[in-house]
Amino acid sequence: MRFAPTPDQLELAGAVRELLTDACPPEVVRTAWGPEGDKARTTLWRQLADLGLLGAMVPEDDGGLGLTEVDLVPLFVEVGRAAVPLPVAETVAVLAPLLAAHGSPELGPLVAGDLVGTAELAGSGILPWAGCSDRALVRSGAELRLVDLTGVDLEPVTTVDGSRAAARIPSVAGASLTADPAETERAWLRGALAAAAQLVGLAHRQLDLAVAHTRERKQFGVPVGSQQAVKHLLANVLLDLRFCVPVVQRAAVSLAAGAPEARAHVAAAKAMTSDMAGRTARSTIQAHGAIGYTVEYDLHLYVKRSWALAASWGNVAHHRAVVADSLGLPPAVDPSALPWEATR
Repeated sequence: MRFAPTPDQLELAGAVRELLTDACPPEVVRTAWGPEGDKARTTLWRQLADLGLLGAMVPEDDGGLGLTEVDLVPLFVEVGRAAVPLPVAETVAVLAPLLAAHGSPELGPLVAGDLVGTAELAGSGILPWAGCSDRALVRSGAELRLVDLTGVDLEPVTTVDGSRAAARIPSVAGASLTADPAETERAWLRGALAAAAQLVGLAHRQLDLAVAHTRERKQFGVPVGSQQAVKHLLANVLLDLRFCVPVVQRAAVSLAAGAPEARAHVAAAKAMTSDMAGRTARSTIQAHGAIGYTVEYDLHLYVKRSWALAASWGNVAHHRAVVADSLGLPPAVDPSALPWEATR
């Protein structure tokens, strides 16, 4: 089985990376922590729509690109690398495919960039990206409902990543989109896969920052990065990262094929990348020294996004339990519990 990206996938990912390099530098991510970031968000969302990314998983007959989960992994790696301060994964991987499947009139404006959509399937009442979204897909009992956030009294929630503009929604009142458990789980798995791919991109960005810093920072007249201990520290980060990549790609292949083991493969990918995210954050902060802890330095933008994503779409304990159950091993927590019951 071939896990390596195809030339077409690499070309599209390259186009996304080129756009985000120009349109989503660290300054844009930083401004998204406050209200002054709204204008930059709006411009970036339009640019992503013009590229066709928002409709990537929408069938071509409905105005999308008709891509699969396999095609999306390289794209979400780039979204993670840039720490895009918008619900790209929630829109592309979760909301848009469901709207297309049910013929919702909201699909056209969403894909065109006229609406911003987010999703929260954990039923926690805390909605990521609520502060910059117009529509939200939320779970209410066995149903997934599409909620119009216009005029809704949202209670802002302080989270580790301020750019995600999270808020608490007082109630779930909206049109029922689906109550099919299989459809709900597939949407959940796409969200978890997208989070795993973003964690890979975030780790790449943190490693790049650490390598650049240790090359430039000098102590005792030589670059810090010339010290063997620092070399080994960052080499281990790269090794950890590269071990995760094929696991994420395998999960995408299984999910796209509708394979029965897709749930376990996605769980393995999310668990591995979440663990890797924690180790990467510790090592890259250590490589930077004291400056790595400061909010003035860019590293924290990517570290905090990785912490937030590691806890989203199912935490490590849940996903490990799913993998253990698939192998016939006794899990630490109940794997029959719905994913969202252990997500926070």
